[in-house]
Amino acid sequence: MALPVKVRRLTEQEGQKLQHVVRRGSTNSVRFRRAMMLLASAGGSTVPVIAHLVQADEDTVRDVIHRFNEIGLACLDPQWTGGRPRLLSGDDEDFVVRTAATRPTVLGKPFTRWSVRKLADHLRRDAARPVRIGRETLRCLLARRGISFQRTKTWKESPDPTFDAKLEHIEYALNERADRTFAFDEFGPLGIRPTAGSCWAGRGRPERLPATFRRTHGITYFHGCYSVGDDKLWGVNRKRKGIDHTWAALRSIRAARPDGAPVYVILDNLSAHLNWRIRRWAARKNVELCFTPTYASWANPIEAHFGPLRQFTLANSDHPNHTVQTRALHAYLRWRNQHTRHPDILAAQRRERARTRSEKGVRWGGRPSPAAT
Repeated sequence: MALPVKVRRLTEQEGQKLQHVVRRGSTNSVRFRRAMMLLASAGGSTVPVIAHLVQADEDTVRDVIHRFNEIGLACLDPQWTGGRPRLLSGDDEDFVVRTAATRPTVLGKPFTRWSVRKLADHLRRDAARPVRIGRETLRCLLARRGISFQRTKTWKESPDPTFDAKLEHIEYALNERADRTFAFDEFGPLGIRPTAGSCWAGRGRPERLPATFRRTHGITYFHGCYSVGDDKLWGVNRKRKGIDHTWAALRSIRAARPDGAPVYVILDNLSAHLNWRIRRWAARKNVELCFTPTYASWANPIEAHFGPLRQFTLANSDHPNHTVQTRALHAYLRWRNQHTRHPDILAAQRRERARTRSEKGVRWGGRPSPAAT
């Protein structure tokens, strides 16, 4: 029997980059969709589940995962073929890339960064090695060689001495105990304001959202839980993060598996998660807390599902208050959970797990869950 297709273990830098693309990217972007595939696979999701999440063919998901395992993050930018033969040699392209990656001040230019026009002009006027290249060709060359126009930023290196041990613990829970593994995290802050997004409209006539500078409703946080085995996402909005709300989430997760056997909960290192009372309760209730390494929240599988949550409930919205916003968010969650099942063996297994977990009729927030079909 062939092993399921999944990504290799992500490095710290790869996880941070994929999380950044999913959080800040556009749903119309190829990079966004591919990054979501990789994060979901790293979180333990199977190929059919990922294909349904990003609305893509299963073979496409497998190709992206195999490509990532071969060349890493370069797979986020697919290589297109065709067109006329290149006029630049490989050495010329290497020289262009080295020049673009060199600060202009080092080459005697009175500015701190290149624009495409300035770089093309410098290459054409270089006395030592002139290279004639158009601006669009230069832009395509830099994109093909992994050079993009980016903001300068700082990077957090994880100082956690148990980095590898924590990742191995999370991988064990995702791979060996998937039906008893949950992920928990807070999503927000969620404010009340018109939020730009995208939608279908007449060309040149986009939908307009009113601007506002009065934000008197405060903020909320979505406290979300994700069942890895059932592929179900649920949660509740709170006005703040706190120990009591984290405790309520963990109690709901424990109630989802009322048999008393161990359950695994993946969560980050927020102080509300590390409280000694929560740790003592978890030990007494047979709940094993799997903390992500420091500065590595991307290892939490729920992160891959917060991207669509933002795109389909907050983007292109104009909610008048938090009550309406919460209702819209929960309506999306119900739709999302109803459309994760597939007519195959894996879907039948997920439905059976959902039926088992809903026998007690306990859901976060005190409302009984609907009977599984």
